Amino acid sequence: MTTQIADNSLLLQEALTHFPAGVVALSATVEGERQVLIASSFSVGISYEPPLVLFSVQKSSSTWPSIKDAPLIGVSVMGEDHNPICRQLASRDKSKRFNGVETFSGDRDDLYISGSPLWLTCSIYQEVDAGDHILILLKIEDFKAHSLHMPLVLHRSSLGRWDSI
Repeated sequence: MTTQIADNSLLLQEALTHFPAGVVALSATVEGERQVLIASSFSVGISYEPPLVLFSVQKSSSTWPSIKDAPLIGVSVMGEDHNPICRQLASRDKSKRFNGVETFSGDRDDLYISGSPLWLTCSIYQEVDAGDHILILLKIEDFKAHSLHMPLVLHRSSLGRWDSI
């Protein structure tokens, strides 16, 4: 084992793509504008009492500061058919992210992507500084499971079904 990987963040990022991860959309309507952040750093089962999930976001994110001000955040687990939608929602061009994307609005500015296998309604529980990222613990306030669709998975920089990548 060499130490050069740990000293080169690009090599380390590439190496970590060998670990598959689920993909979620975190979204809300803030000041009348729909906002979305795509994350593959999402983890469940962090705690059941209280019910907590976790994701991390880069400190340089220009979207997270807007979303975190919403009373509730909608977390949509992206499904196997969401590959093109996921890429669009992650686009740097924020003005086109929601073009043609069907969404559902909750009662308190929480926003969800239609066709997702699972929706979680969350509030921010805690933020933890973590190097160039922030760890965000979200408290699950409510949830709705929709279907038996397979989740969308990111593996080796490709999006697909867990059994096809």
